[in-house]
Amino acid sequence: MWIVKHRKIFYSLSAILIVVSIVALFVWGLKFGIDFKGGSLLEIAYTSNHPLVGDVTKALEDAGITGSSIRPTGDTGYIIRTPFLSPVEYSLAQTALTMGNTSTFDQKRFDSIGPTIGSELQSKSIYAIILVILAIALFIMFAFRKVSRPVSSWKYGLIALLALAHDVIIPIGAFIFLGHFFGAEVDTLFVTAILVVLGFSVHDTIVVFDRVRENLRHLQEQNTKEPFEETVGKSIGQTLNRSINTSLTVVLVLLALFILGPSVTHFFVLALIIGVIAGTYSSIFIGSPLLVTLQKMQKPEVVAPPKKKR
Repeated sequence: MWIVKHRKIFYSLSAILIVVSIVALFVWGLKFGIDFKGGSLLEIAYTSNHPLVGDVTKALEDAGITGSSIRPTGDTGYIIRTPFLSPVEYSLAQTALTMGNTSTFDQKRFDSIGPTIGSELQSKSIYAIILVILAIALFIMFAFRKVSRPVSSWKYGLIALLALAHDVIIPIGAFIFLGHFFGAEVDTLFVTAILVVLGFSVHDTIVVFDRVRENLRHLQEQNTKEPFEETVGKSIGQTLNRSINTSLTVVLVLLALFILGPSVTHFFVLALIIGVIAGTYSSIFIGSPLLVTLQKMQKPEVVAPPKKKR
């Protein structure tokens, strides 16, 4: 199978993406939303006398509300992010947004989270992702416990761990760039998307691993031998169409949601799209070929010479 034969090319591509993501993380970092750093978010849509962004910014500053970030949404709306607003400051902001009672607006939503709660959510989200990855790896080790040759069961779990880490780092790297250039923020919806992606990715990985296990069992029952590299390549080929078709169906639905859905869910859907693509890629082009790589790194079994008859 060409995927196994040219596995170093796919390893290199993933390594480049991971290194770029890690470097971007240290250089730019993630742009956290109010869920994680605390603050207030107000989404409004003007129904009359739609003011410009600069006018809205000046009106808030005149009301004593500084450090706000204003992003247009729709034809007449704005998403306004500010430091944490007390009830009094929230009332001042609403008054200021009327532009001296010359404009009217509808409030779509208002969220406000204190910095302490935001910090707690951030740490708990990191723990949740790490625990899910470890739990999945342990489950795979247990599920493949009867597989001992030519690759031990714990190595299946290790490979799943590496593949899942790949599926987390790639979307994070993408959102670092999106945050730096397009203002994309990481919030609890992003964490939800990552957890969904982990479940989707490990499903694809287990399908291929299970096919490898079945093919090894058939070889054992038939008392025949073939190179492990050939067995893995054959297993990938048997599941390739299913994996790609399943992922393509999901991506098409997500693209429809991204294009036709409300703007508030755009980055959430985009995280799912990136994660599903990365997860499908890692299951086919990274996880399964790694079985061959680890098998080749093992020391060859020493076969004891037959005993001479006396």
